[in-house]
Amino acid sequence: MQLSAASVRLSCMTYCIKTPLSVLTVAISLIGASTAMANPTGLWMTEPDRKGQTAHVRAQPCDNGFCGTIVDVFGPNGQAVDAPTIGTRVFWNMTPEGGGTYEGQAYVPAHDRSYRAEMELTGNRMEVSGCLGPICQSQTWTRVQ
Repeated sequence: MQLSAASVRLSCMTYCIKTPLSVLTVAISLIGASTAMANPTGLWMTEPDRKGQTAHVRAQPCDNGFCGTIVDVFGPNGQAVDAPTIGTRVFWNMTPEGGGTYEGQAYVPAHDRSYRAEMELTGNRMEVSGCLGPICQSQTWTRVQ
């Protein structure tokens, strides 16, 4: 079987056009997936505090960004605890800055104070940090759902 120059050109055009388009489609899908993964909406588990307690924080869109509210508190043994902080908004106006980073305000119940804050999402982990002047503290939260 002998191929003509026209059929070789046609076959190359089909391959040469489809392959870059396929690569482009996969690249766009991966960008979309990483952007979707960088969304803080969901339920997050905090690190233990000084008493060994952890909290579940529900993050959701609100106002001009994202807000987070404590919905459950657990003691060191994992049992639910009735805590006065349940229902407390611990971050608000967290707006996307790109690359999975959000900036806004946070409230730390142990300090009874609000701070300028940043959240940085990487997969199912979110580093939450707040600063008062040059002094900063951070925690890494884990996505529950």
